[in-house]
Amino acid sequence: MTASLPAPSLCVEAGAPQLADAAAALAVRLALPLGGEASHALRLDPAGLQLVERGERTPGPLRVDFLSGAVAHRRQFGGGSGQMIARAVGIQPGIRPSVFDATAGLGRDAFVLAQLGCAVSLAERQPIIAALLEDGLRRAADDCEVAPIVARMHLLPGDAVARMTDWRAPPPQVIYLDPMFPHRDKSALVKKEMRLFRILAGDDDDAPALLAAALALASHRVVVKRPRKAPAIAGPAPGFTLEGKSSRFDIYPKRTLKARND
Repeated sequence: MTASLPAPSLCVEAGAPQLADAAAALAVRLALPLGGEASHALRLDPAGLQLVERGERTPGPLRVDFLSGAVAHRRQFGGGSGQMIARAVGIQPGIRPSVFDATAGLGRDAFVLAQLGCAVSLAERQPIIAALLEDGLRRAADDCEVAPIVARMHLLPGDAVARMTDWRAPPPQVIYLDPMFPHRDKSALVKKEMRLFRILAGDDDDAPALLAAALALASHRVVVKRPRKAPAIAGPAPGFTLEGKSSRFDIYPKRTLKARND
């Protein structure tokens, strides 16, 4: 059976006196209480916005950081256009497709694609995660080295299915989906980031609707990231698959990507 996670109670708090007004405005925007008793707090401090779990022996905070840690290491040593995600979306010499990441999460895959030169729109429907992502993009935009990358990332908070259904701009060439998959291995919940993320986001029970909307909108292909042994999303079968050690990419081709828009 899928491991169940407790429903969190949330509040917003300021981590420094000079941020009290900004924290109050964020609380109003997210319709959350300012301070008080809660199992989790969205804390605004000088280092940025972070989600913290209160109590003894709790994991460290969850925050979006494009400037250091694993994201920075991948930016510097990640393998460039030879990475599997790059091949999945169709990056080739002279080809940098426009991408809509409909399940942006913490923005890491979108950041990789933007670093490789793709213009990436991101949608994240969970408001707390979207706020963390927005804060991470804002801080990254102040860094001279990373700013050109995040300038290619445009956050669109809200429900991705609704956005795709009522898309008014030219359609993205590639739509990228990484829906949350129900984990049955309880050890997967040990990592602080995944545990906190899943408490907020849960599982994407509407993955078939996401895929259907993506297939209707994308001009060239839809790419779905899945755990390696997970079944494909219900719907049409993928045209082909790229498989790694722990994950795979199901690719649904519609048209051939070329060096110039076609």
